[in-house]
Order: sequence, then C-alpha cells, then structure tokens
Amino acid sequence: MNIIMYHKKTPLKEVLKTFLPLCLFILLPVKAQAQCTFRNTAFNGGEFLSYNLYYNWKFVWVKAGTASMYTVKSKYKGEDAFRASLTTRGNKNVDQMFVLRDTLLCYSSDKLEPLYFRKGAREGSRYTVDEVWYTYPNGQTQLRQHRQNHEGKHEWYTRNMNECVYDMMNIFLRARSFDPVGWKKGHVVKFPIADGNSIEKAQLRYRGKSTIKADNGVKYRCLELSYMEYDNDDAKYREIVRFYVTDDANHIPIRLDMFLRFGSAKAFLTNLKGTRSPITSVVK
Repeated sequence: MNIIMYHKKTPLKEVLKTFLPLCLFILLPVKAQAQCTFRNTAFNGGEFLSYNLYYNWKFVWVKAGTASMYTVKSKYKGEDAFRASLTTRGNKNVDQMFVLRDTLLCYSSDKLEPLYFRKGAREGSRYTVDEVWYTYPNGQTQLRQHRQNHEGKHEWYTRNMNECVYDMMNIFLRARSFDPVGWKKGHVVKFPIADGNSIEKAQLRYRGKSTIKADNGVKYRCLELSYMEYDNDDAKYREIVRFYVTDDANHIPIRLDMFLRFGSAKAFLTNLKGTRSPITSVVK
C-alpha cells in the first residue's frame, strides 16, 4: 500500500502539534510482535505528566502554552485496558495570534495492543477529528480509519497491514516499556504511525545520554533521541524532534527540542506524579 505523508505549515500550530508525537516516540521495539502485544514495565493507572511549551518567536523564547497527560485503568468492550488522554492549550498571548485546542484519547489493552485512538483538534476556526480502530484478524493488523475535516466532510478507510501499526498516543504507552540497554549511538528503529486518513513512515535515532534540567527545577539523567520523518521531496529523513527521556524504568519525556519549518520550539516537564517506579535518574 502507499504511504501518505504530509507536514503542517502553520508556525504556532506546529509548536503544539509537534509536541504531541514528541512524547509518543520514546523507545520503540526493534521488531513487531504477533498480535502486537508487549509487556508493560513503565506505568500504572493514575500517572500524570505536565509540560510548559515555548516557541522561538523572532529570536525571543516565549511561552506558547501547556500540555498534560493522564493514564488510568479502564475497560474497552468489556476487557481490561488502559485509557490515556492528552490535552494541549495555547496561552492567552498565543490565542491572540492563533487559537489551538487539542484533545487526544486512546485505549490500549493491558498487554499494550492499540485498540482505539481519537484526536479532536481546534486550530483557529477549523475543527477536525481523527479516529482509528484496531483489530487483529489472522495475525494481521486491520485499521478502520475516519477523518472529519473542517468542512464536516467524512473520509473512511480500511487497511490491512502485516506489521504492527500505532498512533501518536498508543505508541507512547507501548514504547515506554522497551529496554534500550545495548543501544549504541546511531542506532535506528523504523515504525509506521496512523491517523484518520494515512499511515506515515518514521524512524527513531539514539544519540547517547545527557543531563537535563526540567521546569520543576530537577535535573535528570536522560537518554537523547531524535524522531525523524521521511521527506518525499528530498528523498531522505529529516529531524522533527530531539527529545530527552529519563534513564530509568519510567522513560518519562523531560525535554523536547522541536525543529519546525518556520522556527523552533521546546517543551519542559513541570510536574509528574503516580509514576510506577522510583525516579532513579535524578541527578543530585
């Protein structure tokens, strides 16, 4: 099947839109597994993460907004599951130039199989909805995709894949449990990501370790990684986000550097609670 690629072009929209996948592509499994199950070693229900977002506007760093994520235990079609939600909010200064309100929701099985994804995005006067439903017949991944565009028109797609496919929320839950021990600088992992009407190809590149100070005043020992998308025009991968996740069992995103077409942006952790394991990556 053909892979459909696209890039957002609105600067302030990119600031917060880039944040969404930012914490979703942390540490990915090297190979897809049958039925896309995986062990969960990184989180429990009741985890909360929050961030400040900054944008480089005419060579000055300004606060662009905030983001927060909750993960809770739930049910999906009668089966045990995790439900995760993520919201982004532009502040009043940003709203004067561009209104952005995003709400993302996903369900994942207790074995971290993607089950459902929804994104509702208000961008200026435009509102769009993306949805993905996952089933796994005969060892394949079947996706039912839906997009409602800003004009209210609906698009529906059904795709069958011979590999595991993720969305920007389910990959966050899935990837955090991967163990990067043994990775060397330059290690690359490739993976597909779905939204309401397309499947994109991307890769993760490991860049080593560093110490990062978050907006909560704490320093963390982090793994440094780059999220890269394939650019069809240039026929090569380009870096979209460079991010830093805790070098412990939780793999929590602490800082993200976003490389936009019309500038750059950063996100810094402000608060975390309900983590599954001790935060052993804190630097005294």
